[in-house]
Amino acid sequence: MVPPATKTPDGPYYLSNLDQNIAVIVQTVYCFRAADSSSVSDVLRESLANVLVHYYPLAGRLTISGEGKLAVDCTGDGAVFVEAEADCAMADIGDVTEPDPSVLGKLVYSVPGAKNILEMPLLAAQVTKFTCGGFVLGLAINHCMFDGVGAMQFVNSWGKTARGLPLSLPPALDRAVLRARDPPRLEFPHHEFAPVTGDEDDDNQDDGKALLYRSFRFTPASISRLKAMAAQPMEEEGVRRRACTTFEALAGFVWSARTRALGMGPSRRSKLLFAVDGRPRFAPPLPAGYFGNAIVLTSASCAAGELAAPQVAVRLVRGAVEAVTDKYMRSAVDYFEATRARPSLASTLVITAWSRLPFRAADFGWGPPAAYGPAALPEKEVALFLSCGGGEEEGGGGGVRVLLGLPPAAMAEFQRLVEEVTEA
Repeated sequence: MVPPATKTPDGPYYLSNLDQNIAVIVQTVYCFRAADSSSVSDVLRESLANVLVHYYPLAGRLTISGEGKLAVDCTGDGAVFVEAEADCAMADIGDVTEPDPSVLGKLVYSVPGAKNILEMPLLAAQVTKFTCGGFVLGLAINHCMFDGVGAMQFVNSWGKTARGLPLSLPPALDRAVLRARDPPRLEFPHHEFAPVTGDEDDDNQDDGKALLYRSFRFTPASISRLKAMAAQPMEEEGVRRRACTTFEALAGFVWSARTRALGMGPSRRSKLLFAVDGRPRFAPPLPAGYFGNAIVLTSASCAAGELAAPQVAVRLVRGAVEAVTDKYMRSAVDYFEATRARPSLASTLVITAWSRLPFRAADFGWGPPAAYGPAALPEKEVALFLSCGGGEEEGGGGGVRVLLGLPPAAMAEFQRLVEEVTEA
């Protein structure tokens, strides 16, 4: 265990309603090239103790409050820190953009015998050294502590501390800014929590089938083609709207292509769920360095037959993004307070977008990571967007990689639809 370097506040630490529904362990790996990694464990352990002084709730334990909600007991016990050595070179672990859990799972620590989320540490770090001198930092972090933006702020603060630099963005620890109103005011219908209705007879048609996982790279050129495809109907109708974003174009295409690949009946409704960063959308905006989940789920749904046209999906994604206002987010916080509901995932695609997170800023003194990504494959309902990094020119790097799992026949059709865009 690595406790904070100095005494930190103890007692209960409040988790907001936006933290409650995502108490799952997120595992990531960062691969660093190094000629000599002999000092890495000492550097990372000492700097972790120092950065935990600022992020002291991570050194506590998850518990249940008197209200029946998740909270943190700030015990100061510390984060789990594990050292390991591999008898191979780092290159032998393969391409981390196409994760193999049987390999990458060994690079992230899991508590043996833990029966539930309350028995797992909020943060576990494992340093694995390789014969080539390189090393991998594997992190297992409870999502209820922060979203992707907050997680990267923590990792990058840890890196600055390891390099002897001051924190450029200290965490804003007060989550009470996202407390529910009293009484709760439900000002919007929150379809993200509702099950879809329609032709459910085939809702479980693929249950029990082994999933095939693949990763697809969309270059800047292919993303531009998707944006042009989405804009064409509006141009033909004389409608002037802002250009769609990379996320809107890619999310609309993936939703449409996945629905088609699964062979959903035309009347069966398909739902899309994704998170929007609320930091700049709250009024006033949340403080810089907000330590916690500031993402709000939004959704779109449509009959599968209408989703055959990716342009329809893009329009629905755009509408779902634009619906997320301060009033909508406050209503979502109050909705959980009143209902304790969990999102329904039946006939649903969940898109997790890591493509804008600054993974390459994670520098602990050995430069940016040579590779990074999830240590585990996404659930069957999830598609993960990752940045490819590199340059923006065609063939020179850049773009977004999409990782998802589908039954083999559906994956073959999804790949065909992707190649229509990426190989055009």
